[in-house]
Amino acid sequence: MFEDRSYKRTFYSAPQSVRSLIAAFLEPSLIVLSFVVISNLFAEPWLRSDYVLCMLVFALTFPGRDRFLDHPVSAFLDVFSSWAVLMLILGMFAFATSSLHYFDWSVLLWWAGLTPVLQWLAVVTGRLLLRRQAQRERDVRKAVIVGAGPLGHKVAKALGDDAMRGIELLGYVDDRQPDRLSPDAAPRVLARLDELATLIRKNNVREVYITLPLGSQPRIVSLLEQVQGTTASIFYVPDVFGISIIQGRLQDVNGVPVVGICETPFTGTNALVKRLSDIALSSLILVAISPVLLLIALGVKLSSPGPVIFKQMRNGLDGDEIKVYKFRSMRTLDNGPVIKQATKDDPRITPFGAFLRRTSLDELPQFINVLQGRMSIVGPRPHAVAHNEEYRQLIKAYMVRHKVKPGITGWAQVNGLRGETDTIEKMKARVEYDLEYLRNWSLGLDLQIIIRTVKLVLFDRNAY
Repeated sequence: MFEDRSYKRTFYSAPQSVRSLIAAFLEPSLIVLSFVVISNLFAEPWLRSDYVLCMLVFALTFPGRDRFLDHPVSAFLDVFSSWAVLMLILGMFAFATSSLHYFDWSVLLWWAGLTPVLQWLAVVTGRLLLRRQAQRERDVRKAVIVGAGPLGHKVAKALGDDAMRGIELLGYVDDRQPDRLSPDAAPRVLARLDELATLIRKNNVREVYITLPLGSQPRIVSLLEQVQGTTASIFYVPDVFGISIIQGRLQDVNGVPVVGICETPFTGTNALVKRLSDIALSSLILVAISPVLLLIALGVKLSSPGPVIFKQMRNGLDGDEIKVYKFRSMRTLDNGPVIKQATKDDPRITPFGAFLRRTSLDELPQFINVLQGRMSIVGPRPHAVAHNEEYRQLIKAYMVRHKVKPGITGWAQVNGLRGETDTIEKMKARVEYDLEYLRNWSLGLDLQIIIRTVKLVLFDRNAY
């Protein structure tokens, strides 16, 4: 049996949907409220059309999300990084459109500094309220896990690590032979499946987690009928650890519950924020580097015969084929069903092309792809169509990386996977980083990747 110990309950387990709804309205509301208060303090008429537009743009694009369970330091970094990125993007928009003179700088500076502080204080206050509510609840919920296999062991570990749920895990319920159970779970089996209801009543079990394999549907139905005569809450844990879950969440489709397993993170407000940041940054970068583009184009033309821009078909969002632009760095224009990756000292690469590839300057025309909406500044790097056809058959969940637009730089590239992927293991590692980016996307992560990319371009030599 499990060691008899209770986890101190540190948070009230409010439904996540409720917390998310509060966060979605709370942080944008604080943006508007702080703007109105500061405008009044400086005797500025906040109902001016330009001020109202500014408030609405910030309120609609700021990613208000549930941070109430985050550590205060993590919440601080998340709020301030998201706010800084948003201020940078919209500030560049205002500079590019010469509209900064319409605003009172005192109002803007105080608003820019005060708003994230208020948002963070709101998160910390919410966290304290949840903690106080939890402290008023004296009962620790007892739980058992049905199924002592690998999945049951995963659930046990997850519950043990999640102190905020206030769970005292009693043990497992299973009637299979010990050799079919997880080695860590087998010694902790409390009862057989047909004894579950008795176990629940005798020990005042509050929660039951069913982790039986999907092929055990008749046993699962029988279990549900058995425990319906108790007051325990029942949770079914589907065995989805064998697949790559992206943005997994429960949705309601006109009254029908649907579990999302693989979904793009860029929906709703996130999609708008991502697109606005791409347009703003790519526009400013293209204007700033236009002289460099002309010099590189001249260098490519003089270094070898052929076009300046190399166009290659790649797979983009949802696997659709897109045309990606690069400065030509090779003597050949490979764009067929079989494409050989560039290698170190590749004879196809021109001397000037080697310089472009080493410094990643050959990628600069892809900012045009970003403006066109085919690519994003940050995202999984696009591979040639021929390579995709090869790797989709060799690497599990390879095509999931196409749930978002490909990027000029990505999480894999800033983690040492820039350049040639000459082994299947390297490509698997790149795909894992891409999927991790999809699971954890935020504006702060995008900013971190961009900063690290600049550092790599200046100092890294792992590209050819």
